[in-house]
Amino acid sequence: MSGAEIEEMLGRIGYGHLACARNNQPYVVPIHYVYEKPDIFVYTTEGLKTEIIDENPQICLQLEELVDDTDWQSVVINGEAERLVDREKKEDVLKKVLSRNPTLTPAISIRWVNDWIRENKEVIFRIKPTTMTGRSAVKVRISAAVVQPGVVRRSQIL
Repeated sequence: MSGAEIEEMLGRIGYGHLACARNNQPYVVPIHYVYEKPDIFVYTTEGLKTEIIDENPQICLQLEELVDDTDWQSVVINGEAERLVDREKKEDVLKKVLSRNPTLTPAISIRWVNDWIRENKEVIFRIKPTTMTGRSAVKVRISAAVVQPGVVRRSQIL
């Protein structure tokens, strides 16, 4: 895929799998993100992934679009994650995340404070890509017409 195709997909999809690693042990989680060239912003809550990224900010983000086994696109981004601490920037990114994915609203507004579940502590990471690669296998439909005087035959090749 070209750089423009990678960026188009990155801007369109909005979700993927975030990989991080601690002590040579990989950890992968599904996430939602917002792309603002050249950065990617990830909204999450405190947990294992934030602990790992705080220790080792090198991450990999993978996104895909799958129609079927012969029609797909995949992008892999390697980069470095930085925890945002500026309140205004965090609020700005959070608004963009919510406008892109309003289904996060219940998770954002929940504040459990009983013995069963801890309070959600929101975290936003800025990912600064170092490499972006993309691959695709897109099914192509080719149409052809054979014309003979008085007869038209059409065929379609997949």
